[in-house]
Amino acid sequence: MKTLKRKDSEYEIKKGRILRTKEITDLEKLFEIVLPGGENLNHEPGQFVMVSLLGVGEAPFSVSSSPTKLGSFELVVRNVGKLTNAFNRLKAGDEVGIRGPFGNGFPVHILDGSDLLFVAGGIGIVPLHSLINYAIDNRRDFGKVNILLGCNRPEDMLFSDELDEWTKRLDVNFECTVDRADSGWKGNIGLITSLIPGINLIPERTFAFVVGPPIMYKFVVDKLLEKEIPERQILISLERHMKCGLGKCGHCQINGIYCCQEGPVFSYDKIKDMRESI
Repeated sequence: MKTLKRKDSEYEIKKGRILRTKEITDLEKLFEIVLPGGENLNHEPGQFVMVSLLGVGEAPFSVSSSPTKLGSFELVVRNVGKLTNAFNRLKAGDEVGIRGPFGNGFPVHILDGSDLLFVAGGIGIVPLHSLINYAIDNRRDFGKVNILLGCNRPEDMLFSDELDEWTKRLDVNFECTVDRADSGWKGNIGLITSLIPGINLIPERTFAFVVGPPIMYKFVVDKLLEKEIPERQILISLERHMKCGLGKCGHCQINGIYCCQEGPVFSYDKIKDMRESI
């Protein structure tokens, strides 16, 4: 398996050019971005970049594409504020500032031969999307792959084309559920925790990856612990408002831990004592 490298400079802002955009829900839009000279971002799954728009501001976004995608990378932007609104008005050919990647991603170097269980809630599928595609592109390096996705409504599901592909794969088990169904929905209805008991796994060889709204973490982790997955093999990505990516501003601090530097990915055994603060 290819070793992934980190970027050397944390302060350098590079000009990223938008190759294409795609509306994927009413709120979310995908952007494919290329760096000068087609340079690879060289990120790890789970890392994020700081994106700046001149005269508007800067904000963090998880990289949604796998490091195996060379020559460009992808971000998914939810239109919820001034900067993201300005971002969503951009089109192919426009430029943005890119700084990073930052943070500790998912530890792909220790996953060889392991079974993988992905648990994504809503927009939590974005950072997990990078690792899922990394695992699929290196499928022979892993055992069983289970992907669980929960959303509020069917129309909120991101990457719908790929979800169909995952459903059809024989070497991937993909299940999804929604809180509220419409008349055309034929799948599961209920919280994502309802999908976990039915997963057949060998706990000592399983790594679980959990990303979603903070309210879901406690309940998902409890279900994973009931499955006897070791605490050190439950990996959680914590979403916090990161202003600098360098551990300088303190906005992403939780009980003295800087998510932008020590995270955003943590093993549960490292953060279980502060689960009420997550």
